[in-house]
Amino acid sequence: IIRLILESQQQLHGNTTGCSQRRIVVHHNHEEGHDWLFNDYFSKNHVYTKIQFQKRFRMWRHMFLWIVNALNNHDEYFQMRVDALRQKGLSPLQKCTTAIHILAYGSPADSVNEYAWIGETTAVECLKRFISSIYTIFGNEYLRRPNNEDNERLLQMGATRGFPGMLGSIDYMHWEW
Repeated sequence: IIRLILESQQQLHGNTTGCSQRRIVVHHNHEEGHDWLFNDYFSKNHVYTKIQFQKRFRMWRHMFLWIVNALNNHDEYFQMRVDALRQKGLSPLQKCTTAIHILAYGSPADSVNEYAWIGETTAVECLKRFISSIYTIFGNEYLRRPNNEDNERLLQMGATRGFPGMLGSIDYMHWEW
């Protein structure tokens, strides 16, 4: 019985005789994963509607594609590459979908494998590169404190919608009804 327990532990945790553990390699069919993603959301006859896309990605399709294009032009990591065996790697859509899914839902990196067909380690790398690139590309314009011009524009937008003097109030608690 003890021998069976030890053998099962060695199978689960690798050989414990001092040899390094081997990494388990899972071959993902990246091209097929890209095709599924593209056909579901981005093709001419996409499966999901604009509203479904917005709910799942927490942004509109055109904004998502704008971000993908900006990342593709900024960092070659977000470009489609071909390996030594002439097999296509992950597409920019797969990499960006992975990062945005993790950020939008707060989900673990291994949860995107079923849809984006991407491994956990690669998903973490996508997320890190995505955040770094987004900050570099958009930080000066969008990730800053609002200036006086921004405040005036936001106040004007609020006034046209029937909320004069509203700036940054999420719950409207100070509004006199």
